Amino acid sequence: MGERFQGFRERLAADGVFRPQRSSARLGHGAKVGAGPAGAADVVGAADPPVVVPPRDEPPVARRRRGRGGRGGEELQVPAAEFTSYYGRPILKAPVWRWDIPAYLFTGGLAAGSSLLAAGGQLTGRPALRRAGRATALGAVTASAYFLVNDLGRPERFHHMLRVAKPTSPMSVGTWILTAYGPAAGLAAVAEGARLLPDRGLSGVARRLLPPAGQAAGLAAAAVAPALATYTGVLLAGTAVPSWHEAYPELPTIFAGSALASGAGVGLLAAPCAQAGPARRMAVAGAALELWGAHAVESRLGLLSEPYRLGTAGRLLRAGRLLTAAGVVGALVGRRSRALSALSGAALLAASVATRFGIFHGGVASARDPKYTVLPQRERIRRRGTGQV
Repeated sequence: MGERFQGFRERLAADGVFRPQRSSARLGHGAKVGAGPAGAADVVGAADPPVVVPPRDEPPVARRRRGRGGRGGEELQVPAAEFTSYYGRPILKAPVWRWDIPAYLFTGGLAAGSSLLAAGGQLTGRPALRRAGRATALGAVTASAYFLVNDLGRPERFHHMLRVAKPTSPMSVGTWILTAYGPAAGLAAVAEGARLLPDRGLSGVARRLLPPAGQAAGLAAAAVAPALATYTGVLLAGTAVPSWHEAYPELPTIFAGSALASGAGVGLLAAPCAQAGPARRMAVAGAALELWGAHAVESRLGLLSEPYRLGTAGRLLRAGRLLTAAGVVGALVGRRSRALSALSGAALLAASVATRFGIFHGGVASARDPKYTVLPQRERIRRRGTGQV
């Protein structure tokens, strides 16, 4: 066995892979330790560097540094982390909502703004505003219910959510808000057709009773409208999606402003210039709220503002700001121009669509990138450690 091992070592030495050395070589004695296959002796002396065996308790980093002559050593700085996922799984599950949810956000706000517009027209004696607002509110809330049920997958799920009322759940509260608003908006819109009914029989009775019922229903719908316009912002902020959750003060404000602006757009499109005064005032108020909120989410949230400035969300929100500003300017300048008022109304409606979709896409983007989850958490931990609030 010893002869086989000696032969194996000699073959390795001939290939230049292994050079046999003994303790005398480690001490630098230059002893003759073996012979190669050609019979020439390998002498370990000044020509061969001494082999130093480090102690077992020496740290590995010190071994590598000393092995390189004590100069330089390995780079100890850890490279910047690339946040991907845990074992191939995402940190957060991105929302699986499709386009129908941002469309639901828009139509809900449009219905709320239209009911407020109709109430303004009703209280100030502007029938064109009242009719346009009531008709739009009914169409928008119907579309909103369709988008919500379409996302739920089965219509009975909406009914099942009405079996309980949970004040701590924005979804439960929103379901009840939509349920209370829908019939009131529907009755107010149906009352607008009372003048088309015959004067005799039951139709005549309905013709006399519907207008006062529509007046009460229109005011009831307007009373519920602010909750309908803002609860969706609370709903998004209540999720774990980073850029939605951190923007909980701004999202209801943005959605309220967007609802007012869209309702004003309906008034500017449908009403003559002489009756569009409340719509212009709504446009100014809604634009102020929407622009302030959009600016806040793009600047106040630090790293979590980034998803609202980049990609699809950034393009949509920038377009929304430009359209909102153009709509307000057109509404104020075109007081006597029917065409300019209509263009301003269309711009405000398009701005509301762009804003809702931009907020939606910004939140989805923040959920898909792990850094928007990890880095803010580390920053909060650091602040707690340093005593900062």
